[in-house]
Amino acid sequence: MLQHFIAHVTQQHLFPTGKQVLLAVSGGIDSVVLAHLMHSARFPFAIAHCNFHLRPDDCDRDEAFVRQLASRYHVPIHVAQFDTLAHARLHRLSVEDAARQLRYDWFRQLCSLHGYPAILTAHHRDDSAETFFINLLRGTGLSGLHGILAVQGPVVRPLLPFSRAEIDRYALQQGLAHVEDITNASLLYRRNQVRHRLLPLLRQLQPSADQAVATTIANLQSVERLYSALLQPLRQQLVQPQPDGTVRVSLRFDSLGALLPNPTEDLRAQLLFELLRPYGFNAPTARDILACLTPGRRFLSTSHCAYLDRAQLLLVPLGQPQPDAMPRLTVAALPAAQSTIDYRHLPANQALFDAATVHQPLTLRHWRPADRFQPLGMQQGSQLVSDFFSDHKYSPIDKQRQLLLVDADDTILWIVGRRTAHPCRVTPSSATLLLVTVG
Repeated sequence: MLQHFIAHVTQQHLFPTGKQVLLAVSGGIDSVVLAHLMHSARFPFAIAHCNFHLRPDDCDRDEAFVRQLASRYHVPIHVAQFDTLAHARLHRLSVEDAARQLRYDWFRQLCSLHGYPAILTAHHRDDSAETFFINLLRGTGLSGLHGILAVQGPVVRPLLPFSRAEIDRYALQQGLAHVEDITNASLLYRRNQVRHRLLPLLRQLQPSADQAVATTIANLQSVERLYSALLQPLRQQLVQPQPDGTVRVSLRFDSLGALLPNPTEDLRAQLLFELLRPYGFNAPTARDILACLTPGRRFLSTSHCAYLDRAQLLLVPLGQPQPDAMPRLTVAALPAAQSTIDYRHLPANQALFDAATVHQPLTLRHWRPADRFQPLGMQQGSQLVSDFFSDHKYSPIDKQRQLLLVDADDTILWIVGRRTAHPCRVTPSSATLLLVTVG
């Protein structure tokens, strides 16, 4: 197994063998075998161990075991202590997802801090088969059926060519001690149900089931690469990242011509899902968007909010600052007779008003659905601000960000940067002017 491991790593160029890499070690048999192979192959590595504090006493036992392992191999060790249950509650995650998020975030921090070029984990061929069936049952689509990838960003899985049985035999031959996680036998977890029930049944039905699944996974990986290559020109035409961090996604699929002739409803939904998947949206949400197409509707993913805006979607990162913090507002009174300001050519962040028509103090706020104002040039009556937005083709996020200047009576004086109100305009009879600057 050692020679096969060395050949696989070097031929596939999985990681730079002359540089120290980071090896995730839980103390279980898989990571213990990987540590022994790395040591025997003389590949330099450091160990990272996570104490998730999920099993009283056992987690501390595992940590002590891994510390002894690092000492035996004379390699550096990093240990992190996590309150996994608190993290899961805070972020509304399952315990498994919380632990995964915590460890990989920490691994990446270690790589950044110490310059490790890769993070090695001990996932093997059976793990990949389990992932295949778990995702098959979830209905994740093609991207979920490629199993576990050998290289995924900085994460490298050099044991994927090896089965659990091969790893067990190697550990027995080398006399390798390890610790056992008692939760690995619990059927409360979906992965353990697949491991202990589904896969043994498949092996009974078909002795070559493991190889058949591995072959299917490899075929699906090839299909996915081809699929991604064909999807790329569609993505380039329909997805437009904006300088402010938002993303516009066109829903005009009929304009794609030869790239996607006569798209059916199912094909449109599949295409939209693929366009939105990098932003955390799932296939049911993509179908809901196409079925709705009501301007202003919002759809949430794990990382973005999608606003429907006519024939396009506007994707806004959830972490992007919202327009709650108001810019500075400056109000200066000027005698009209002494003013040399050309109010027709003011910068967008300034406006001029007749002081006698304005009830101070002035404040800034955001739009509300029932807001009305009388735009400059409208002699009588008023207009819904929402109609002004529609006339000027505001996107939902533009509406959310737009500032309004109001007086002490909450009368709208200015859609900032766009239009002032008619009743407070400057006229030849204005005695005192108010120069308002925003920002």
